[in-house]
Amino acid sequence: MRLLISNALRVVTLDAARREIEGGYVVIEDRVISEVSAQRPAGPFDRVIDATGCVVIPGMINTHHHLYQTLTRVVPFVQDAKLFDWLLGLYEIWREVSAEAVYHSATVGIGELLLSGCTTVADHFYLFPDSQPGALLDETIRAAAHIGVRFHPTRGSMSRGRSQGGLPPDDVVQPEAVILEDSARVIAEHHDPAPLSMCRVALAPCSPFSVTDRLLEQSAELARAQGVRLHTHLAETLDEDDFCLQTHGVRPLEYMARVGWLGADVWYAHGVHFNDEELDRLAETQTGVAHCPISNLRLGSGIARVPEMLKRGVPVGLAVDGSASNDGSNMLVEARVATLVHRVGSGVDQMPARAALELATLGSARVLGRDDVGALAPGMAADLAIFDLNDVAYAGALHDPVAALLMTAGPARARFVVVNGRVVVDEGRLTTVDLAAASAEVNQMGAAMVKRMYTRTRVDPYARR
Repeated sequence: MRLLISNALRVVTLDAARREIEGGYVVIEDRVISEVSAQRPAGPFDRVIDATGCVVIPGMINTHHHLYQTLTRVVPFVQDAKLFDWLLGLYEIWREVSAEAVYHSATVGIGELLLSGCTTVADHFYLFPDSQPGALLDETIRAAAHIGVRFHPTRGSMSRGRSQGGLPPDDVVQPEAVILEDSARVIAEHHDPAPLSMCRVALAPCSPFSVTDRLLEQSAELARAQGVRLHTHLAETLDEDDFCLQTHGVRPLEYMARVGWLGADVWYAHGVHFNDEELDRLAETQTGVAHCPISNLRLGSGIARVPEMLKRGVPVGLAVDGSASNDGSNMLVEARVATLVHRVGSGVDQMPARAALELATLGSARVLGRDDVGALAPGMAADLAIFDLNDVAYAGALHDPVAALLMTAGPARARFVVVNGRVVVDEGRLTTVDLAAASAEVNQMGAAMVKRMYTRTRVDPYARR
């Protein structure tokens, strides 16, 4: 398959020279990019996509998500709750999840991400209720393969239930031995370390307030023995700081250091409340951070010090976080918010549009340990997104088409998206799944979960608090 992207208004390469090519062309041969130029390459081509009036960017990379949460967006009784209260409420609904619901929610979340120009997705799946002994994580992998996204599933886990001083209900946590055995299985069955891999696994105990010291230590040992990465939530809220100080006698990052969780193979979600010394430690160890600006705003958690992280050399990528704390799965909107929030948090000049775009591409690739995605250059994976600026929302904004993508409130949906050389969004529509049918399933299953929760607890989740 030889595909030509033709006559783009601007091709944003994010290559080593950070070239932006007006009237640019991109050639894809099978799974890789073979040419990026200002002159029309020689044919023949199996397909030509006319990108007149469009901006072409590398496919964006989402470094942290909880796809199953697509089932429980904007549930009224936690709409205005901070993280711990939000979790305590939603755990009661999430206990009702099924394998079928996990599959459809992953399909909807990934579909929404693809439509926003995201081509690589890292998902943190940690919910394994006693009532669902099956391999739930595998349902997200099956959905990702079907829809055609590059996927980084992380085998999450919770081992510290409420009876042991943790936050989650006891019936959604698992024994350490079960977690480690299944983690080894998921790696053996699904992890592909090869270049251009479509599926790479990481191990991801959920958080300091839902797992034991021993599980963190043993997960790190297993991951490093198997050559996979490590992921967890950290420093998201001040409540977490208090929990770690009361439970472990130290702040969250020092706790993670004690259990072997620093290094270039580790990335944390959020990192809102790191202090100066901790930022330096992240830089020294090359420990990564997944920045989730919308979720951090939605839950009132704070503004992560991302511009300072970048100046220090901390690896930082962009992420949408779970669909119930965002409440969406749109990487272009996430990048736009990143350009805005740091103008308040750090200064009006601290997150230019191109810096936010780089955060969502090259920065995210670095966090996930990949050197084959995140840029448009010969030999890189054939992952890209094409946005049409022929819309009233961009009128008057073509002085800088690249910044227009991130700084206007234009339609946050790609016209075309290519993943691994395959056109998966064509003229604004997914080509691989019926997204309307999957959305209908999610609506039905989410409502059924809420009804079961109400029947069991008599707590009305539709009553705003």
